[in-house]
Amino acid sequence: MTTACILGCAGPRLDHDTRRFMGDADPWGFILFGRNVETPDQVRRLTHDLRDAVGRDAPVLVDQEGGRVQRLGPPHWRNWLPPLDHVFRARNIERALWLRSRLMADELRAVGIDVNCAPTCDIARDETHPFLRNRCYGTDAASVARNARAVADGLLAGGVLPVIKHMPGHGRGRADSHKTLPVVDADETALAEDFAPFRALRDLPMGMTAHIVLRALSDLPATRDPAMIALIRDRIGFDGLLMTDDISMEALSGDIAERSAAAIAAGCDLVLHCNGEKAEMEACVASCGSLSDDAATRADRALAQRRDPDPVDVDACDSELAALLQSFGDE
Repeated sequence: MTTACILGCAGPRLDHDTRRFMGDADPWGFILFGRNVETPDQVRRLTHDLRDAVGRDAPVLVDQEGGRVQRLGPPHWRNWLPPLDHVFRARNIERALWLRSRLMADELRAVGIDVNCAPTCDIARDETHPFLRNRCYGTDAASVARNARAVADGLLAGGVLPVIKHMPGHGRGRADSHKTLPVVDADETALAEDFAPFRALRDLPMGMTAHIVLRALSDLPATRDPAMIALIRDRIGFDGLLMTDDISMEALSGDIAERSAAAIAAGCDLVLHCNGEKAEMEACVASCGSLSDDAATRADRALAQRRDPDPVDVDACDSELAALLQSFGDE
């Protein structure tokens, strides 16, 4: 039975022991990081070997946002602006974001990656921690929703599934959740604005939780709180496949087994574990168990949206995007 987790691996090649572990663990999918990336041929071989280890066309994810969060970069792949910088610089923002995402999808599909953990639907605010702020697509709910939709549409047109993050909203966080737990004191009226972009994109196939406490609603991190997962499902209306943010981030307390079990018990469909450390992966796999029936249904529905890319003239898209980014600065 497929395990309710997504796993990383330690290096750019799949050694015998890791291949055997992945085959026994049978995670739903895999995620790549910079440590896994050298050349296009090497990444293609790695994505092939990961799928071969589990004997099926498992999804392979990556965080390819642009800026600091870009796992594939020069000299083999394009260098992308941080999302918020792109928004501020572009004329016809939605078209520029669609082109950017369509080209990004073309690069990912070419090496066997078919899920991108983007777009970020958090709202960039003055107080947003720098680890997140320039990864956002706007400074108000309406613009974030429009721009994130353009990103998602560009990825889908290129045959790559988008993952909206970080639900139900991380933009008010003043701390880096990789290192500590952000706690937000805003009232429910203010928080409703944070939920709005996610509600606007609730039809998309996949989403990711936030390791954040919204004190007006809960004293627990959203990732491990049944009430917050219910909010994502009911108030936001998201019925897609819901994964955690990286379960090894230091915003969460307890060991990996405790964190993983709590996330599944709260209602997350999948636990995301990223660092490739075998002992942690073993604990994650043991605690997650198999996909629930509901999670399996949502997973099948998400993967059914994978499709061959629409035809594209890459050179024409490159030229149009360059013109949209350059023309703003010339006006």
